[in-house]
Amino acid sequence: MTAMATSRTEPDLSFLLDRTSHVLRTRMAAALARIGLTARMHCVLVHALEEERTQIQLAEIGDMDKTTMVVTVDELEKAGLAERRPSTRDRRARIVAVTEKGAQVAQESQRIVDGVHREVLASIAGPDGEALLRALKRLAEGELAAPVESARSARRARQ
Repeated sequence: MTAMATSRTEPDLSFLLDRTSHVLRTRMAAALARIGLTARMHCVLVHALEEERTQIQLAEIGDMDKTTMVVTVDELEKAGLAERRPSTRDRRARIVAVTEKGAQVAQESQRIVDGVHREVLASIAGPDGEALLRALKRLAEGELAAPVESARSARRARQ
């Protein structure tokens, strides 16, 4: 007995998004590694510079669990790029404060991130690139804005 293959009626959106996301993350990791940062370290530096934020707030922004966030801030402190300080708004809370050296590194890492994004988008010339960005923003803000609860959780790819 021969098994019959199923025929697709729609493009494999999961594969397309997963594959392109994975390759983009590897490019970003390689580019940021040249200055000794990870994508998580970059994320924390940039968002901690915007305003006074706690580790919990930064973990939410960067979609990190508590353990990953602690390790990331430990790495930033060890490199002299950030430090934990008491909040000026709530004396019970501690914030992640970016050092002067960290602010300079964050500027450089943002140029790198922007460059990787610019390179990738340049491969889709003109209106197609603009349409892709519009479509992805609509998905991220609409249909795919929030994960769906399920009895079996979907594992995210290791980064």
